[in-house]
Amino acid sequence: MAKIIFYEDRNFQGRHYECSNDCADLSPYFSRCNSMRYRGGNYRMKIYERPDFGGQMMEFMDDCPSVYDRFRYRDIHSCHVMDGYWTFYEHPNYRGRQYFMRPGEYKRYSDWGGFNSTIGSFRRMRDF
Repeated sequence: MAKIIFYEDRNFQGRHYECSNDCADLSPYFSRCNSMRYRGGNYRMKIYERPDFGGQMMEFMDDCPSVYDRFRYRDIHSCHVMDGYWTFYEHPNYRGRQYFMRPGEYKRYSDWGGFNSTIGSFRRMRDF
């Protein structure tokens, strides 16, 4: 089961509160929250070599330090994030400009705010 854990101190330390379903009022927790962690939930994303989900496609469920090594392309023109939150990085090994990817369909790289289609690496978002 997925849950969010709110920590009073930085680096996931100190008193904490776990929330595994809808929480109507989190204001008491956010006022003292200095870190939070998401646990559980799935990660799934498809990347495509062409706009509008065309060309070669590859599905990922884990981090990718080098898009070229796994996909044989440096350019990702479209993407479908089915589960979880991801970060695209401009360069391999999680370096360079970052793009935060929420679940949804991105028909062109401009849909995620990219200046071009080059993506060097990506990883799943786990801790906030």
